[in-house]
Amino acid sequence: MDWKTVKKIDMEYMQLQIKKRGRITPKIIGIDEISVRRGHKYNVIVSDIEKRIPIWFGGEDRSEKSIAEFYADLGKNRCRKLNIAAMDMWPAFETATKKHAPQASILYDKFHIIRHLNFTLDKIRRIEYGKLSGDERKYVKGQKYNLLSRWKHLELPAKRSLKTLLSNNKKLYTAYVLKETFEQLWDYAYEGSARKFFEKWKDMLKWQR
Repeated sequence: MDWKTVKKIDMEYMQLQIKKRGRITPKIIGIDEISVRRGHKYNVIVSDIEKRIPIWFGGEDRSEKSIAEFYADLGKNRCRKLNIAAMDMWPAFETATKKHAPQASILYDKFHIIRHLNFTLDKIRRIEYGKLSGDERKYVKGQKYNLLSRWKHLELPAKRSLKTLLSNNKKLYTAYVLKETFEQLWDYAYEGSARKFFEKWKDMLKWQR
């Protein structure tokens, strides 16, 4: 059985399960795209996060028009009962949600937020590597994985190697500390505390170039 057949069976099964459940009124949803064909072909999938089940699957791509089909199917009354819409940072998802369920809070997926931080950290690594020459490069070379990993997830040899790098490069040290510190945001259970931490973290950036 080839890949296309397997994907078709999976999608048909998913649609059948969604149809069996009938009309659900979710309060917290998760919006994502799912690859249906090779070559960046996607459909939208929406889940009820509290029930942990998919509730809608469709669209022709991951455009605003496609996610708007979900909101149209949900209907205005049920749209008004949405409290939170979790998603990645794809603009089309956010735009459609604000248009059809403006009262719902937008919750960005942690993975995509951290990906932006890691992208910036790796950019700094490449810039710093380009500035160095000769033996000075040995501290930076081969450190991409260590820099982009959480400190607590590294084995002892990797920690020693990373510690040597950070002690020899002030800019990478600062960027790494900011990235590691930001992870604390998800440790807070209350919005006020999380917001206070986030504002302090942003203030730290003002002192950095």
